[in-house]
Amino acid sequence: MEKSLKTLSINNGLILGLILSVITVLMYALNLELFTKWWVGIPLFLLALGLGAYSAIKFKQQQGFLSFKQAFSAYFITVAVGSFIATIIGIVIFTFVDPDAAQFLNEEILIMTKEAMEGFGAPQEVIQEALLEAEKKNNFALVEQLKAYVWRLLFYSIFGLIVALIVKKNNPETE
Repeated sequence: MEKSLKTLSINNGLILGLILSVITVLMYALNLELFTKWWVGIPLFLLALGLGAYSAIKFKQQQGFLSFKQAFSAYFITVAVGSFIATIIGIVIFTFVDPDAAQFLNEEILIMTKEAMEGFGAPQEVIQEALLEAEKKNNFALVEQLKAYVWRLLFYSIFGLIVALIVKKNNPETE
């Protein structure tokens, strides 16, 4: 892989990580409940998608052409680095700085789960069983946050494949 592709992608990943980290810290400081809102993830996803696509487009502008592999690599490295930094910040906050915040959020998630299941008309015994199972899980534990990081990368990769298909431009000399 070209050094400039790695450098560009890592630099953009560091920028993404910084932005996501600042947002995470602000959410923590201003309103913990934002971590439980599904709609908060949409602009964060779009930010990561956009900066990943920007990396691929920028490299294509530098080179004049871009293989599918290069386009996907530029996107993926950016998203992986940025998401990793944000995950580390989340681990630091919820594991070391304020484990009580993680406990509060886990309780909020249980309440939301119960309300959602009741809204769907689930039988009370099914709700109780699901809540008992959910109580055993700490969504903000180190291992759970690392698992979430891996799942995020898989999700982002699907969009990365689409971005790579759109952005790629074959070298006319090799055709």
